[in-house]
Amino acid sequence: MRTLRAFAVAAGCAFTVLALGAPVSNTELSEVCAQAEDPAHCGRLVEAVQLKRLPNLARREGNVLSVSLYPSGSTNFTDSDDVVNGRSYSLWDYLDGINAVVIYTTAGDNTTFTLLQRTTNRRIELPTEPQLAPDRQHLVTADICEARCTNEVVVWGVTREGIRKELVWSPGAAWTDAVAKWKDTATLSFEYAGPDGTGTAERKLDDPGWKRVP
Repeated sequence: MRTLRAFAVAAGCAFTVLALGAPVSNTELSEVCAQAEDPAHCGRLVEAVQLKRLPNLARREGNVLSVSLYPSGSTNFTDSDDVVNGRSYSLWDYLDGINAVVIYTTAGDNTTFTLLQRTTNRRIELPTEPQLAPDRQHLVTADICEARCTNEVVVWGVTREGIRKELVWSPGAAWTDAVAKWKDTATLSFEYAGPDGTGTAERKLDDPGWKRVP
């Protein structure tokens, strides 16, 4: 799921793209990435849409993506074509509720999302696209797949000082794919696939099954 997160919709998979800024809808993503060669190309096509939608947020000059900071300044994400350590960055979304930018990042066959806090220029790499809670104080990522994933759902605390893990939970072998959403500030809902088929589930943040990270 992590590897194909941006590319999957173009292949007909039903993933959800949600955020509190200028998100690209599933329909748009399917249309934009219909002819994409790979996830990195899909990310760049999405970026072209978002640069028009968010003209004062970022700009692209060759292999450099420049993102504006708040209240002033800017920071750069520079693509590398290195065969071994090459990386590409694409503007993906803006989370207005926490004044943060989501950057779609590819490195070889792997994809992640880099969250940039514009007021502090702090960055954190997340395994999947983060979903912002209604209270604007938490994010959730669900890194679930059959190979090369942590198979963990993580709730992250959001502060001006940075983003940190607060809660971790693993469904084990019961799920092979999953998408997490916020039902409300205290509840997560999931759409998942597993050996026994697909389904939905909910989990409260005060559920004792969570591992709390010190």
